[in-house]
Amino acid sequence: MKKEKRVWTIVLIVLGSLAPNLTNAQQDSIQTFDLDEVVITATKFPKSRSETGKVITVIDSDVLQRSAGMELSQLLNEQVGLVINGSGSNPGKDKSVYLRGAKSEYTLFLIDGIPVSDPSGAGGAFDPRMFSLDQLERIEILKGSQSTLYGSDAIAGVINLITKKGGDKPFGGSATMSYGSFDMLKANVSVQGTTSLADYHVGLGHTSTTGISEAKDLNNTGDFDKDGFDQNTLNVSAGFKLIPSLTVTPFFRYTDFDSEFDGGSFTDDNSTYTSTLINPGLSSQFKFSKGAINLLYGHNRTDRKFDGPFGPTEYKGRFDNADLFFNYDLGDRIQLLTGINYQNQKMIDASLAIEEPEAQLVSPYVSLFLHNVGGLAVELGGRYNHHSKYGSNSTFSFNPSYKINHSTKLFFNYSSGFKAPTLQQLYGAFGANEDLKPEKSLSLEAGLDVITSNRLETRLTFFSRNVDDVIVYTFTNGNINMNQQNDFGFELEPTFKVNDRVIVKAYYSLVDGEVTTQENGKDSTYFNLLRRPKHTIGLNVGVQATSRLYLSLKGKTFSGRKDLFFNPDNFFIAEQVTLDSYILVDVYAEYKMLTDRLKVFVDLRNILNQDYSEVYGYNTMGINLNAGMNFRF
Repeated sequence: MKKEKRVWTIVLIVLGSLAPNLTNAQQDSIQTFDLDEVVITATKFPKSRSETGKVITVIDSDVLQRSAGMELSQLLNEQVGLVINGSGSNPGKDKSVYLRGAKSEYTLFLIDGIPVSDPSGAGGAFDPRMFSLDQLERIEILKGSQSTLYGSDAIAGVINLITKKGGDKPFGGSATMSYGSFDMLKANVSVQGTTSLADYHVGLGHTSTTGISEAKDLNNTGDFDKDGFDQNTLNVSAGFKLIPSLTVTPFFRYTDFDSEFDGGSFTDDNSTYTSTLINPGLSSQFKFSKGAINLLYGHNRTDRKFDGPFGPTEYKGRFDNADLFFNYDLGDRIQLLTGINYQNQKMIDASLAIEEPEAQLVSPYVSLFLHNVGGLAVELGGRYNHHSKYGSNSTFSFNPSYKINHSTKLFFNYSSGFKAPTLQQLYGAFGANEDLKPEKSLSLEAGLDVITSNRLETRLTFFSRNVDDVIVYTFTNGNINMNQQNDFGFELEPTFKVNDRVIVKAYYSLVDGEVTTQENGKDSTYFNLLRRPKHTIGLNVGVQATSRLYLSLKGKTFSGRKDLFFNPDNFFIAEQVTLDSYILVDVYAEYKMLTDRLKVFVDLRNILNQDYSEVYGYNTMGINLNAGMNFRF
């Protein structure tokens, strides 16, 4: 604890040196607070923050442009309520997304509003390594159960990755290149444009690094090799205006990466892992005076191959998602959203009794939005789900909010969610059980959002989440619905605008939880949020020092966590271990030249060179630097 206090003292001294004497020169100003900021993910159609009671965090284009040296998992790890386990480890190491303490498969990823999933994975969760930040224009993180709008897997929330589209002229683009520690090379180029008939965007990206050894060399032998990572990405989209009110936007995305990994905690190895994602699809919208009709379709083709001590193993997953919905203004104060969603999952595995097991999910849904009624806004929605294996279930959402004045809003959300069993759980090689039921949740949120004199914005949110019929693997019965998971916590997010050029964002997050399970015929309840800190504190100071120079200092501390260690001497018995608390401090600087067309940047991470663990027996990156330039044309 004393060590953390000393570290925070150093951080505050540095922060103090950034802020003074910045009020008199000419410069760009920091963006103001806005409860009327328009978001998409909360309702599936454009709506201001003031009209929805949902808890949403927006990572805008300014933040993304200042994150050129980062990976997607690293940027998400800086957000309140989100912990990406593995974000500070070797770039090729697997990443676990813990939103408010929930396990990874309870957070649904969207790309431009379309769910992405890998049916061949144990939990079906999207792999954050399969997408590059340089292709994104914006990220919207929507917390709390969202199954009524988005279906299966959205128990903890959704993360919508919104890609770049056409620019503001017929032809333009940008190119970025950076190099840094561990031979980290990042390069990307994109071209985009807009004409009277169409807009387009084409982006290419490459990332490679020699990396670090994934596993810790406990005895300091010096014999552990580095585990490299090599990734390539392609993102193509084109929006065609067939008539003024009708737009059709086909897209194609491709990502592949090769990585090396080790044999486990404190165990070196030269195993390799390759993964490929092919994601074609289209979105279409027909607008009319009081609403719009939307069609979204995406196909995910995921191929993964492990080559380790037990020989090569391949996994192939196919996922199709089609969503047809329309929103309509029934009057000045009430809006309707209704639609139907179809999903098909397929797993290709020649080793199974069923070589290509499939499952379908069909879900009609409807929501009503009441707004501008004396400051009151209400969303009420329901969804019916019919699954080809387990049958049917339903979800609901009740989300009122009350805007006391132009700067204060109270909100409340009571909703249910579900996660359908994956194809691996139903038909996989280990513990297959075709009689599994969906995991079902009830979630509660309540809080307050306040803006004071356009200087201070504070959001306070309390939440609880209860999940029944949690699917667990047992040695005797395979996969079964057995556990109950109860999680709760709160988030405090103050943001203070010191002046037009200095903004300070901070947060505190608490997450706690316990599982109730059967042991020896009796219920047993205990804490089980492994690798998830109970307390996280974050601080981010951004300074627009001049019109060309921007500086930021970020700090985030994670409390101690529990983990399990499967000792090679007795692999079937898990030993509980403690991971120490730690603090990460990062510094970023950028300078613009040539009428803002050229930008040079430096991103220095973990400047305190903290030696910490995200997973017991695995390494993390010490102090590391990435520097580069971006040119717009």
